[in-house]
Amino acid sequence: MSDLTEFAGLPVVEFPASGTWEERLARIREQGGDPHDPAATAWRLRTSAGLRTPPEDECADYLARFLSEVDAEQLTALVIGEWSYANEGGMYQAADLLVEHADALPNLRSVFFGDITFDECELSWISQPDLAPLVAAFPRLEALTVKGADGMEGRLGLHVPSHASLRSLTLQSGGLPGRVVREVASSGLPALEHLELWLGMEDYGGSTSPQDLAPVLSGEAFPRLRYLGVRNAEKWAEWVPVLAEAPVLAGLEVLDLSLGILTDKGAQELVDRAGAFSGLRRLDLHHHFLGEETVERVRAAFAGSGVELDLDAGRDDDDEEYDEDEEPYYYTAASE
Repeated sequence: MSDLTEFAGLPVVEFPASGTWEERLARIREQGGDPHDPAATAWRLRTSAGLRTPPEDECADYLARFLSEVDAEQLTALVIGEWSYANEGGMYQAADLLVEHADALPNLRSVFFGDITFDECELSWISQPDLAPLVAAFPRLEALTVKGADGMEGRLGLHVPSHASLRSLTLQSGGLPGRVVREVASSGLPALEHLELWLGMEDYGGSTSPQDLAPVLSGEAFPRLRYLGVRNAEKWAEWVPVLAEAPVLAGLEVLDLSLGILTDKGAQELVDRAGAFSGLRRLDLHHHFLGEETVERVRAAFAGSGVELDLDAGRDDDDEEYDEDEEPYYYTAASE
């Protein structure tokens, strides 16, 4: 995945980590940014491109320089890229520094934590800390996206006892531990409308089961939920029967089951229970491994229901050529 170019409806502008003020200002303006109008852009902070490990004081100085040179009080959207080495605790320092300087960012509404490319650090190696203190430090925060969970180590934490403003939470992972999902599901987030979970592969620490999400599926955890994403799922088919009977479905507008391992067998589970999903506005199934006949059966099952289906394969079918004696290999869209 490449660097973000847009976040929270704003173009992303990177604040340079090196150079004189005049040189950095020139690079900011080349990207379309203006330090005097920070609310017009989402600012990306990144201290390393994976080539070196800046000392901690240098990272702290970089953030302090940003806060002093940009009118931080106006800033609404922040993108945190790789901070030192993301697989060696660099993101822990980034989170601590943001919490320490939270008073300087009183209007922060949206945070993307971990805008890190494959060249910088592979998705399942990104080591994220307990981010509940970061959420608590910004009471006006409305949207949080976290990339990476380091599922094999199990370090990411996100139990937020109470937060009145958070409306959107996205966890992008190549392997999401069930423990993290249980923490989210037990959080006090009364305003949450958008919950997006990338479950990933068991080989990379993905252990989330429908039981871990039970408080959400019951409709009791987040009564305002309108979008539920159970994405990038290895065990796609096991979710369909549970979701079909889940009370939360009655309030959803969008169910996103994309990016996972959807095969003909899983699709039959969906066809058999199509009526349960007929109240949705949109059902996203893109990135799948369905044959043409199965795609048509899915479309027929939802014909006339008013549900907008996304069945774009989202992959190169030429990659799916196998010898007759060879077992096909299916993969989630994001793992390694």
